[in-house]
Amino acid sequence: MTDIVTSVPVPSNKIDSDIVIDSGELEKSLRRPRTAFNYIMSSLTTLVTIIALIPLFSVVLMLVVRGGQRLSLGLFTQLPPAAFEHGGGFGNAIVGTLVMVGVAALISVPFGILSATYLAEVAPYSRLSNVVRMCGKILTGFPSILAGVFAYGSVVLVTGGFSAIAGGIALSILMLPTVILTAEEAIHMVPAKIREAALGMGATQMQTVWMVLLPTAFPGILTGVMLAVARAAGETAPLLFTALFSNYWLISGGRLDLMQPTSSLAVLIYNFSAMPFQNQIELAWAAALILVLVVLTVNLIGQSLSRK
Repeated sequence: MTDIVTSVPVPSNKIDSDIVIDSGELEKSLRRPRTAFNYIMSSLTTLVTIIALIPLFSVVLMLVVRGGQRLSLGLFTQLPPAAFEHGGGFGNAIVGTLVMVGVAALISVPFGILSATYLAEVAPYSRLSNVVRMCGKILTGFPSILAGVFAYGSVVLVTGGFSAIAGGIALSILMLPTVILTAEEAIHMVPAKIREAALGMGATQMQTVWMVLLPTAFPGILTGVMLAVARAAGETAPLLFTALFSNYWLISGGRLDLMQPTSSLAVLIYNFSAMPFQNQIELAWAAALILVLVVLTVNLIGQSLSRK
């Protein structure tokens, strides 16, 4: 005997009644303690965020108003003025900052990438790797003035004078942990299938690292380098112990002399802001604006690369 299965149509009003939600019950659910607590905490977080941003935007606004008044081409081409002089600029401080940050990058970036490669690929779980990671995390909160004291004892006293090289070495100590930790994380983010495909095609570990992992992780590595450069550009305390200050250009006799006291934007702001002369104070505001724009630009470049 054959069973005949028939479908019974369901009234449309029955379906609609199942999915219709009573507006009274919805309003009642929004008044529950958990929902109210969620709204209160969200509002409180938004308010605290706005309050925290007020000092930042106020400082930026003050720099634009007071520092923007002195912006001119002469600031980038002239030397700092004497006590009672008018005008002047800080072109040598801009050059000195770029040179010392460049020296620091030349030291910290190769060593940082090599260290990160060792931590991520060669011996990720060894005792040495654990010690290096711990030291890198400690150095991220390392007081910058101690880096200056170390460079003063190991470079300035040995060479017999303040110099851009000593300032670059001090800044490289501060840049190194940021480069190591970010580069290691960038290498870890490379998909395992890419690494396995290179090894499956017969590539050695060195070839895999050099031709596959590092190019793939390059945006993340470059982001860490940019963040480290932004931190080094705004440091003052290490340069007081290593590069000191100068009212002259680094170029001497047609060549770049790195073994002499070197000016920087951060130290110029520190010196000029404490002077009783209006011209120097205005130059300090202008230098602070330029320094903030440089650091902001570097950070924005790093953020844009991290999104890729």
